[in-house]
Amino acid sequence: MANFDPDSTIAPAPCHLYRPGLVPYEIARQWQQHLLATLKQSPDRPDTLLMLEHPAVYTLGQGSDSRFLKFTPAAHQPPVIKVERGGEVTHHCPGQLVGYPILNLRRHQTDLHWYLRQLEEVIIRTLAVLDITSERVAGLTGVWVEGHKVAAIGIKVSRWITMHGFALNVTPDLSGFQHIVPCGISDRPVGSLAQFQPNISLPQVQQQLERQFADVFNLQLVSQTSAPLWAIARSPNSRI
Repeated sequence: MANFDPDSTIAPAPCHLYRPGLVPYEIARQWQQHLLATLKQSPDRPDTLLMLEHPAVYTLGQGSDSRFLKFTPAAHQPPVIKVERGGEVTHHCPGQLVGYPILNLRRHQTDLHWYLRQLEEVIIRTLAVLDITSERVAGLTGVWVEGHKVAAIGIKVSRWITMHGFALNVTPDLSGFQHIVPCGISDRPVGSLAQFQPNISLPQVQQQLERQFADVFNLQLVSQTSAPLWAIARSPNSRI
């Protein structure tokens, strides 16, 4: 019998990385649904990470409370979309870095608490590299800087395949958050990294975040062209 080597490490598994830029929320959701279904059918396929931004939109998690909306949804407002993830209402807009990992947790750890803490760890490590000290808050999900929530996390897991993910406020217009009670938390303000480092840029943060994501989940990110995803969106049989 071979002796166990405590210094041995498991080689990083490949993970497809897509960077499609600014994408309407409904389209990105459709991509996630397709990738999740594909991974369910073929569990040996690589994991996927989508890194993107959204035009202004509000999303409501399963079981969310409409009282946390401070307006009546109307045609002239940014859209309000009910989605599969957990959590309450949140806001997406340009300048916010959104990550959607489609991971088979059977290859990682089948523990949702572990997964949420790992997503927080990715963000905390990223900000540390950028000389921004951040922290968790006991009993809540997300990441805070000097009492301001800069990252929200909401997930959906089906047969241990993940979708949805995290949103990190880098340089967004935060005014949209004034029209909701973000994540149902009324006593803690939402913030952005630009408040603490005025010259910070989204590409700078994204580069570091991708590195930390790969490290935390022991993955090798392999850049992909976004063309196949856009083809899914254009398919007449596609659904949102």
